[in-house]
Amino acid sequence: MTKLQVRAFLYQLGCFAILFILFRFLVASYTGLTGFWIPMTAFIVATLISPKFQSVKTKDGEKLFMKWIFIKGIREIG
Repeated sequence: MTKLQVRAFLYQLGCFAILFILFRFLVASYTGLTGFWIPMTAFIVATLISPKFQSVKTKDGEKLFMKWIFIKGIREIG
């Protein structure tokens, strides 16, 4: 794995972890779900909402890109 692939993986993991913890707290606090359903619901929501990062080789070298449901199109990350 290249340096940018590792960075993309860590960004994706970090964003997912933050959103998972946030949604787990919100689901436990504001819904009537119990037991197994709290982390399962938080997992599904965090998976759908978290941004996707990818390292791509281009003519100019390897670049890091991000796609997110709340942003139109694909953005290049410096």
